Amino acid sequence: MMESFFNGDYGTAPTNIPALVLGLLLAFACGHVIAWVYMLTHSGLSYSRSFVNSLIIMPTIVSLVMGVLANNILTAFGMMAVFAIVRFRNILRDTLDTTYVLIVLVIGMACGTQKYPTAVIGCLVTAVGMLYLWTTAFGSRHRYDLIVNLHWSRPLADLPELALALQRHSRRSHCASQRSHEGYEGTDLSYRLLLRDTKRAEDLLTELRSTTGVSRVTSMQAEDESEV
Repeated sequence: MMESFFNGDYGTAPTNIPALVLGLLLAFACGHVIAWVYMLTHSGLSYSRSFVNSLIIMPTIVSLVMGVLANNILTAFGMMAVFAIVRFRNILRDTLDTTYVLIVLVIGMACGTQKYPTAVIGCLVTAVGMLYLWTTAFGSRHRYDLIVNLHWSRPLADLPELALALQRHSRRSHCASQRSHEGYEGTDLSYRLLLRDTKRAEDLLTELRSTTGVSRVTSMQAEDESEV
């Protein structure tokens, strides 16, 4: 009975059952590798368990699709018509998610066309590349540690005294905002600072509060200049 079942494929070319099963299992395993890398490296609020599951099952489905096509152009056009009916309206919130989708699609195509070494090597190289980008935080910029806001009640000509106090505690300082208007006494200043020692930020704030003409000193940690 099993023999008649396996011989019941009436396609233009006989199906290589062992190769088909191997392709599906390999696509499933490679999908797991990519999904594990995604789970480890993902940051932000757009994490979705269903998306992780789709990274596993998608290459398996693509592998099956490539097996169904089997270099048959008529079947390929029919498959295109079927997919034209089904529309995917899921909006990916992270551009990197699109990259993961593309990765698993290509892996599935490689497995479905029985290019097993290509699938394995591509999966491993891509996984290593994603891990490298994650561990090195490649693309992120961290130019400042602290944002300090204060009110300066003295003349602007005396600002070099304030600049000296900032230079004692920071390697780089940048006046990001300076606000004053008619009828308003003093000037509101906002500085971005790259500290010499991040553990001594409180010493800087203490010195600023004790400086003549300085009041309403507030601070906040500067985040990396990248989206999360």
